[in-house]
Amino acid sequence: MKKISSLIKNIYNVINENKKINFIIIIALSLLLFGCGKKEKIYEDTTNDFINNKTVINVYDDVYMKDIVEIINDDINITSTNYKIDTTKLGSQDLEVYYEYENKKYVYKYQIEVVDVEPPLVFSGTEKTVELNYDGDVCDIITYGDNYTGDVNCTIDGEYDLSKVGTYHLVYKLSDSSNNLKEVNVTLNVTDNIKGPIYTPSEKTYFSDIYSKHKTDSTEIGIDVSKWQGDIDFEKVKDAGSTFVIMRIGVQKYSGGELNIDEYYKENIKKAKSAGLKVGVYLYSIATNVDEAISHANWVINALDGVSLDLPVVFDWESWSDWNSYKISFYDINNIANTFIKTVENSGYQGMLYSSKFYLEKIWTNKYNFPVWLAHYIEQTNYEGDYIIWQMCNNGRINGIYGDVDIDIMYKK
Repeated sequence: MKKISSLIKNIYNVINENKKINFIIIIALSLLLFGCGKKEKIYEDTTNDFINNKTVINVYDDVYMKDIVEIINDDINITSTNYKIDTTKLGSQDLEVYYEYENKKYVYKYQIEVVDVEPPLVFSGTEKTVELNYDGDVCDIITYGDNYTGDVNCTIDGEYDLSKVGTYHLVYKLSDSSNNLKEVNVTLNVTDNIKGPIYTPSEKTYFSDIYSKHKTDSTEIGIDVSKWQGDIDFEKVKDAGSTFVIMRIGVQKYSGGELNIDEYYKENIKKAKSAGLKVGVYLYSIATNVDEAISHANWVINALDGVSLDLPVVFDWESWSDWNSYKISFYDINNIANTFIKTVENSGYQGMLYSSKFYLEKIWTNKYNFPVWLAHYIEQTNYEGDYIIWQMCNNGRINGIYGDVDIDIMYKK
């Protein structure tokens, strides 16, 4: 003990005499004096008599260690099963499972492979018409995308001549970065007389009829509006039975463009609140990366300027016809939506995702279970997912608005 006390005293004297001594030297001396502590031995399991493990995992699956490890001996205690596996990148990963058996600690090392087995998805019609001498990319006359890659490879089997009027039957071969293949038959019409769509007046959906059919103690009937509805008499809208309105606060007119406030937003929110209607807002966004999503969410928050809302701030992304040009994956667009909504919610507002039935079923994963505003123009939707609001038509008529308006049904919790 005298020797140890003497050594400690000498170290103390050195520190006092030279204040600039490297602290690392002091730590080293202390470790030499007292040691690093005894480490518990961990044995490596090379036989794997106790554990079965899943070695192939699909990309983007939500997987935890406990999901891929199966205990086949009840006498062992696995101590590392609650952490999440990174499935966002393809390829192999080295993993370790720690467990205890007969008062000893073991580690079992193994490898998993993250794979993509999902082929590209076509989400447009497969009969297309182009003008004679069309100079665009024939691959882009249909719309397609992929869960993992934003750059789907397209090749075409079959003969066609864009300088000759005719109908050509082609086979599009779409492959992703994992060589998953999707083949689709496409009819290409080349014509020298492209006609615009013929306008045929549609039957109108009257708010009073929707109210009579769908209003219950657990529903509210409302509308959503933008500048296209022009000047609105919200007092008449309320008298017609509407209890809420979701209004466009802003719009991005083209990819990469600035956001513009809806020309009627300020007037609409003032008058709707004055009439006693519940109010929510939506942003029409064409964000193609998470930084842009954050920027768009902050733009909405600033535009709201602290105003209270009864209903959510809605992320409305529906620029699907130009999807090929954006070079993003379905994972990317989901990440964009999630980022926007989380940013909005971090500011104190509630967020919501808007989309049609097809894209909710095929592309949106909504992994965080955000409230959904469903667009499905049909007498009775057969969408089986969860939704809070159903936009059931875009040809509605209601007192207080000249022309068509979307009619919505909101379901109370």
